[in-house]
Amino acid sequence: MNEGEKQILLTFSNNKLLPLLFGEEDKNLARIEEKLHVTTSTRGNTVSVSGEGQDVNLAKQVLDAVYAKLEKKHEIGLAEIDAVIRMVTGAKTGREKMAGDVVIKTHRKHIFPFSPHQSEYIKALLSRELTFACGPAGTGKTYLAVAAAVSMFLEKKVDRIILSRPAVEAGEKLGFLPGDLKDKVDPYLRPLYDALYDMMPAERVMKCLEDGEIEIAPLAFMRGRTLSHAFIILDEAQNATTTQMKMFLTRLGEGSRMAVSGDLSQTDLPGSVKSGLRDAIQKLQDVEGIEFIRFNHHDIVRHELTVKIVEAYERHDRKEKQRIKGEKLENSKEN
Repeated sequence: MNEGEKQILLTFSNNKLLPLLFGEEDKNLARIEEKLHVTTSTRGNTVSVSGEGQDVNLAKQVLDAVYAKLEKKHEIGLAEIDAVIRMVTGAKTGREKMAGDVVIKTHRKHIFPFSPHQSEYIKALLSRELTFACGPAGTGKTYLAVAAAVSMFLEKKVDRIILSRPAVEAGEKLGFLPGDLKDKVDPYLRPLYDALYDMMPAERVMKCLEDGEIEIAPLAFMRGRTLSHAFIILDEAQNATTTQMKMFLTRLGEGSRMAVSGDLSQTDLPGSVKSGLRDAIQKLQDVEGIEFIRFNHHDIVRHELTVKIVEAYERHDRKEKQRIKGEKLENSKEN
């Protein structure tokens, strides 16, 4: 072994979890080797990890974190492996490294955080009356909010769940679509249905929808209501106008929780129309009792290419802002 290299042996007691830890054909171990520049080998319930000292330490943290999540019945795939690697390599403090001290329990699965921001988000959803979450796709903004809503509903902490989205570029012009109202709005609300079915058996979801215990509706249908003892989620909030956002936020009633999520880089509003999400964040920043969670590409739990795409767009946006700023400075000098 070369100077600076290190080898450690990790032993995992539950043999039934080893195939899930290693992945099909050891693909999870292969991903850890690729990302952290280490070499692994297995024998029975022992994993040998060798490489540069710091890389080996990081690989140990990743394997320990993944094994801990498997013990708590969390599903693990390559996207989750990538998320844990990003979490460990990007951590600044010991507390941030694991971020696994919170859990959302639903009928079908237990949901754990894969980043410090996700951990903060879950804590806010379960404890705050109003939580805002902003960031790129794949960071779990909608999924975790629905999970928290389902968990509180099953524990009878709220009487119903209300899920909403602005429909069709925030203008909600649904008339041109075929079918009745449900047929018209369902395509825009499908991600909310998908998350629900991931948390609860399909027959339970359908019964709750029929009984009104779960309601899924476009944002326009929130006007004039006071929503009490409910968990209310506004998804794709960047496409709400300032008027719509104020209307939605003032629906909050006694015993209710509200989660507002969106991606300010993906607004479909016309250029002259200010996003209600951006406006609300600016105006409510100092209001006590409201939590603001800001996700970034380190929090993405999807295919690694998704992370690269988000990073590429962010780089382009930064360059464009610098170019515009430079042009304005040159124009001011000329004038």
